[in-house]
Amino acid sequence: MKVIICGAGQVGWQIARHLSGEKNDVTIVDMNADLIRRATDALDVQGIAGHASYPDVLERAGARDADMIIAATQSDEVNMVTCQVAHSIFAVPRKIARLRAQSYLTAIYSDLYRRDHMPIDVVISPEREVAEAALQRLAAPAAFDTESFLHGKAQLLGIALDEDCPVLRTPLRQLTDLFSTLRALVVGVRREGTLFAPEPGDQLFPDDQIYVFSHVDDVNRTLEIFGKSTKKQERVVIIGGGNVGLSVAKALEAHEDRIRAKVIEKDRRQAEIAADALERTIVLNGDGLDINLLAEANIERADAVLAVTDDDKTNLLAAVRAKMAGCPMAICLVNDPSLVSLMGALEVDAYINPRATTVSSILRHVRHGRVRGVYSIGDAEAEVLEAQVLSTSPMSGKRVQDIDFPEGALVGAVMKAGKVILPRGDTRIEEGDMVVIFALSADVPEVERLLQVSIDFF
Repeated sequence: MKVIICGAGQVGWQIARHLSGEKNDVTIVDMNADLIRRATDALDVQGIAGHASYPDVLERAGARDADMIIAATQSDEVNMVTCQVAHSIFAVPRKIARLRAQSYLTAIYSDLYRRDHMPIDVVISPEREVAEAALQRLAAPAAFDTESFLHGKAQLLGIALDEDCPVLRTPLRQLTDLFSTLRALVVGVRREGTLFAPEPGDQLFPDDQIYVFSHVDDVNRTLEIFGKSTKKQERVVIIGGGNVGLSVAKALEAHEDRIRAKVIEKDRRQAEIAADALERTIVLNGDGLDINLLAEANIERADAVLAVTDDDKTNLLAAVRAKMAGCPMAICLVNDPSLVSLMGALEVDAYINPRATTVSSILRHVRHGRVRGVYSIGDAEAEVLEAQVLSTSPMSGKRVQDIDFPEGALVGAVMKAGKVILPRGDTRIEEGDMVVIFALSADVPEVERLLQVSIDFF
């Protein structure tokens, strides 16, 4: 398959890495020649330096015989025009665009732009994706990372273990005996900065960060077993009333549990927009770093603070200040992956990486065939792949214990005929089953070989 990716930033680079690793013919386009050089040096891709929406640039990128174009530059307008040119001049069959501006999204989602006039097959909104990720974090407040799989029936939970965790120094194989009805499995452990896939005889220790797959109905029990409170979130303070903060506040207003939220927004005009758009949510105009304003928002009585401004450092500092003021949980929006290592030292409970959520969303639409989803863990340390098993897959018809998985890969969950089960050694993987596999980055190509990845768009 021939794919053109417009934009060689972190999102475009990660998508190119995934697709080129699956032996697709990938060309990446960007005005920055240094970014193109970085991509072509590190990946098996072709690079074109130039303006992504110019017809002659797309011609050089091979648009005439391209199967798909992914427009992920920093400019909404460039992304839209790129899709229009790809459609009108080159008849590219499938077009995906990343759009940020709420005005465009409102028009497109309300069907004011007909396909004839704005030929974009899939619109990816980073703000909407991040808002959804924030809601998932709030739904599992004791987890520092979380993602849904298998149509929402299985949940990946990132859990930081404390000294009071009741199952410390217990071999993982014994957890199955101790909690025989628990549908949960530890698939990854980060210890002293190193992530690995554990063996059945491995034990857990304080300060470990673990990744656990759980049936959605067993999430609260799983958190309790690993020493985490499952207290319901009733009061939330949102710092940042832009597109992300506003989307979260609207969702919380519509939530069946009637979670009460307050929004702090520094820009007066944006604060007024948020106040007009929200019905029951109090909006405060001011700096989220101001301790007096945090006190006015009753931060000491809040169950969680969600810092989602467009500045990473502001989010981190606001989260720290809110915790110092008595808020038990802090969630941050962090674009720069190099800042993630500070989370533990700053005692920030969870973070959201907008680029990772955007990449996962785009790949979910790109892999419309057998691979249904990809989720990146940490700073691209590992991936979680959700896929349907093909008849040609080396896994098909075999028991889990007989499959030659690489050392850094584990099956976290299996769906058979719509039912999610916890995989054991004697679980047989059949054609048509849906599997979710945790794999360290170095082992992803081998896992994809076992899955016999098939890209099928039409």
